[in-house]
Amino acid sequence: MSEWTWEWTGYDPTAEQLREALCTLGNGYFATRGAVPECRASLVHCPGTYAAGCYNRLESTAAGRQVVNEDLVNLPNWLVLRFRRRRTEGGWGPWFSPDTHALLDHRHALDLRRGTLTRTFRHQDDEATVLGVEQTRLVHMGDPHLAALRTVFTAEDWSGEIEIESCLDGEVINGNVHRYRALNRRHVAHVRTGAEEPSTVWLSCRTSASDIAVALAARTTVVAEGEPAFSVLRPARHRAVHRLVVPISPGRPVTVEKTVALHTSRDAAISDPLGEAVDRVSTAADFPALLDSHVSAWERLWRRTDIQVPGEAGRILRLHLFHVLQTLSPNTADLDVGVPARGLHGEAYRGHVFWDELFVLPYLNLHLPEVSRTLLNYRYRRLPRACRAAAATGRAGAMYPWQSGSDGREEAQEWHLNPHSGRWLPDHSRLQHHVGSAIAYNVWQYCEATGDTEFLHTKGAEMLLQIARFWANLATFDADTDRYRIRGVVGPDEYHDAYPGAAQPGLDDNTYTNVMAAWVLTRALDLLRHLPVWRRQDLIERVRLDSDELPKWGEISRRLRVPFHQGVISQFEGYDSLVELDWDAYRARYDTIRRLDRILEAEGDTVNRYKASKQADVLMLGYLFSPVELRHLFRRLGYDLDDELWGRTVDYYLQRTSHGSTLSQLVHGLVLARARRAEAWQYVHEALEADIADIQGGTTGEGIHLGAMAGTLDLVQRGLTGLEAREDALWLDPVPLPALSEYGFSLRYRGHWGVGVRRRSGLLEIGVPDSEETPIRVVLADRAVTIAPGETCTLVLPES
Repeated sequence: MSEWTWEWTGYDPTAEQLREALCTLGNGYFATRGAVPECRASLVHCPGTYAAGCYNRLESTAAGRQVVNEDLVNLPNWLVLRFRRRRTEGGWGPWFSPDTHALLDHRHALDLRRGTLTRTFRHQDDEATVLGVEQTRLVHMGDPHLAALRTVFTAEDWSGEIEIESCLDGEVINGNVHRYRALNRRHVAHVRTGAEEPSTVWLSCRTSASDIAVALAARTTVVAEGEPAFSVLRPARHRAVHRLVVPISPGRPVTVEKTVALHTSRDAAISDPLGEAVDRVSTAADFPALLDSHVSAWERLWRRTDIQVPGEAGRILRLHLFHVLQTLSPNTADLDVGVPARGLHGEAYRGHVFWDELFVLPYLNLHLPEVSRTLLNYRYRRLPRACRAAAATGRAGAMYPWQSGSDGREEAQEWHLNPHSGRWLPDHSRLQHHVGSAIAYNVWQYCEATGDTEFLHTKGAEMLLQIARFWANLATFDADTDRYRIRGVVGPDEYHDAYPGAAQPGLDDNTYTNVMAAWVLTRALDLLRHLPVWRRQDLIERVRLDSDELPKWGEISRRLRVPFHQGVISQFEGYDSLVELDWDAYRARYDTIRRLDRILEAEGDTVNRYKASKQADVLMLGYLFSPVELRHLFRRLGYDLDDELWGRTVDYYLQRTSHGSTLSQLVHGLVLARARRAEAWQYVHEALEADIADIQGGTTGEGIHLGAMAGTLDLVQRGLTGLEAREDALWLDPVPLPALSEYGFSLRYRGHWGVGVRRRSGLLEIGVPDSEETPIRVVLADRAVTIAPGETCTLVLPES
């Protein structure tokens, strides 16, 4: 393996789901898992293909309850290509399968630089003949509607014929997540197939409820000496098949090229998905030319986004970036999509959009800001739905859903299954209203990084004001504490969704929620103050702000309550009255306690009784804000936050967190890098390995954790550099972390493309490419410098 290549050797059915997820290829429009082409879906394999934003809603009966779920749809399988050899005595042998045939060797190589997956193997059949096979696939980064698979067959010391079946398979379900098996999973309906001579088959279908038309066309050709002995196109009810018989002999390899086009009715500038797919595949170049243009597109993308870190950490970071780019690329910029928590790599979380953009946009803002803007536009288009959701609960402003899909309604399930106990339990995660603050934070950070005042003054301002209005309306004044309070919510921790024995779900004064609400209100007021008069008036009229609302916002932003206990910041009001958990006993009793909530429920207990968190909650504030900004936030609220108080708080929650989310190690790693460096690497290392080692125990096979992957990139770019884009400057406060002491990347800041940042040997080097743009102001803790285009500044960092 090299810094650009990941390899898997041998064939292990128990590890196929994980490998398939990590070998997914995509281009921001659609992605296909790294399944072997000859195998259909099973408990071992999931050849899933997912198009960004392609959802469908189904009703199911589970445990006697009617439930409705919207899912990212597994589209018809374009990969299928199987083969078999004609026996010496006549007749065909069985179709090859790695589960039934002897493999002499087997290897997958994922080439990150080129965006290809190459599989090589040799297999021996029951007549002791050996056939070598090399397969290379791509999902084209330059033309987002194309994919291709090239298979080269080589006969070793025998001659004869092989039969090849290239297929588009519409007999598909959403089968990647086994625990969903009791639910209705057949989203594809109205399948039709057909053929276009001489070498193209097609398949069209529609999603059963959302009525999205989907069309695929596949062109299969043979590159060999002489023509195929037999070639026939055989459309069937749910499968469009192209069958070929090809002579083969030693020294005369047979190359089969399968090129596929995919279109849906959600595409722009087309009238008919099927006609477009057939036309696109019929005019597509051959595989070598497609590969060349695909590699060129990746080369351009890597120039804009790559991050250089030496050693194994650098290899993993580049793999993480590769999967982020396959889900969110320049091809995404024309789509109406959000950030699916599991990428386009599997079906966990049903492809829903949570708050993961909070961990994704900081990196994209400084490399692919056009994609960041698209993701924010996804939220803006669903602002009316968020306002209706708030109104339905008697609230003003915008109440964004915890889980979003096609149209922005709340997609969080009302009941969820505990696989440990087999019981269906009420799901209160929809009370995580802090997702609105995450959206507001992303709006502000995007505009600070890009200087996109047009977005900030229009769509961004509307979202920010409506989210602020929701918080102001939700906050109630409490005379006993002389503070405003926010009641009945769930924080990022997720374990705690109610007080022990309470009849109603929700918690009071979650610190993260309250501080973020205060930040949103403050930013909204700042924005209104700095808007041009005409725009401010237009905006006030558009969102119908009353004259008495803004003074109330200012008051609430200074007087929201933050609870404390035992010299630390409380996660929420009443946290100190919870019972301490015997962590050592549970670690001794169970292999892993990451999902402590499920363990306790299976024992007839509830995690709501204990001081135990799934992931960072209070400490999320230390992830989003620099120490200086966080102190300022608390000071505005009337509280003193010094290093000693924050340090005690970090220690307190580190001892009481089970890390049941892949985001947990990431957040703790960054917080510790600033607060206590000696312990940071343990968490950073675990964050890096979360998916490649599948530390959650089987979850990565259901889709990579996109927020955690993007967050590790942000940890280097923002966490270790202290990089902030604010007040028309780049602010830097580098954090020395010995295991990641060298790094480099280039970023896009305002009008500057390719601003280079590199740290090595106690030096921080910043280079601004030559252009007609204005100089960049760079601010460090002890100095400020101005760097003109075409200049490089080398700063000596203070010793730690």
